[in-house]
Amino acid sequence: MGPDTTGGAVVTGRANRLVTTGCLTILIALIIVLGVPVSWLWYRHWHDGNVNKEREEKAVALVREQARATADETARALGTSGATDTDALIGVIWRHTEAPVITYEASRREFTATAASSAHYDAKAILPGGGSGQVTRCFVVTYTHHPGQAWTSRVSERDDDVCRPGTEIGGLVRLAQTRISSMYAQDLTRAGVQKALDPTGRLRSYDVKSVVRRADTVTVSILLSSPDATVGQCYRFTRPVPNDDGPGTTTAVPTSSC
Repeated sequence: MGPDTTGGAVVTGRANRLVTTGCLTILIALIIVLGVPVSWLWYRHWHDGNVNKEREEKAVALVREQARATADETARALGTSGATDTDALIGVIWRHTEAPVITYEASRREFTATAASSAHYDAKAILPGGGSGQVTRCFVVTYTHHPGQAWTSRVSERDDDVCRPGTEIGGLVRLAQTRISSMYAQDLTRAGVQKALDPTGRLRSYDVKSVVRRADTVTVSILLSSPDATVGQCYRFTRPVPNDDGPGTTTAVPTSSC
């Protein structure tokens, strides 16, 4: 557009200890080599740490604010779109959020978009040049519509692991777009696309369901699965077929089924 798991906390803790150890090493080196006053170095270490914490908190607040704003904007777009078809509504959500995983629960008349959102911030450092920090949060946004009512959205911040499969699927989508775009028109068949995406036949991330050619356009429906096979999302890839049989730009949008 979430709090970390125990595993994530352990990794973060280890990373923080490594960073702290590195800072202390730099401090000691500066004291020995440059004769810099210890009190000044410790002050800089403390001060920069506080500044970085403040900047990180502001970046997190910005990510959350943007997630809520995007959810509100998407709900309004759903209301004004006039669309009633499930895939058309998923397309509206996709255009506004670019969430890699969008599902629909018919019994609750509810769409769910899952995506991670990041923001960068300038990080102060004792050594010249500073650095760059990044914060990432996982958001699950539900869009609900009942007859006679306006679309509503609900934003939930979740653990990073919830968004990881979708992030991986997003990478698979971009790779599929690149490979389909570079294919010759005569190779744009179900078997041809499957081979282009999975040359060895060992991957289970891509399952090409159909390839349909109409006039000068080819539509490819693919079920993409995260590497751990916990999340799957159907996508429709559309590629124009130019008269010269050269490459063409491929677009992709999630669908409810394939």
